[in-house]
Amino acid sequence: MLRVTHHWVLEQVYTRVVDAGFEDLGRFHVGMFRYPTADGLRPTELAERMQITKQSVNTLIGDMEARGYLTRVPDPADGRGRIIRLTPKGHQLEKVIYDAATSAESAIAELVGAKRFEQLRQTLQDIIDNITTPNVR
Repeated sequence: MLRVTHHWVLEQVYTRVVDAGFEDLGRFHVGMFRYPTADGLRPTELAERMQITKQSVNTLIGDMEARGYLTRVPDPADGRGRIIRLTPKGHQLEKVIYDAATSAESAIAELVGAKRFEQLRQTLQDIIDNITTPNVR
């Protein structure tokens, strides 16, 4: 059930991205722009977040760089490393994506009612907190 809902939200977001004029992007490109932002991440961190290989993420970053959405700059903490920086065009895309995700959440809240939606949000947050926090014994 979560997967079906997740795919519906992704489709809502992608439709808004295309409607906003970002027609040069596929769904995988849009997947880079998850919350929190990719701005300031190292490519290896983005690969982990997206659960793809380093080679795949570097190909994706290169593609997005060529399209003008981001750039790679030297990491001030490690001169050998690079970090991702969004360009103004990348920040515009990020805003469209975040607004679309918020709109999709609002649509779901409207379907089930504000109280039930808040309960759902809290339940999902409880699940996230429990599966992302290491067990301390």
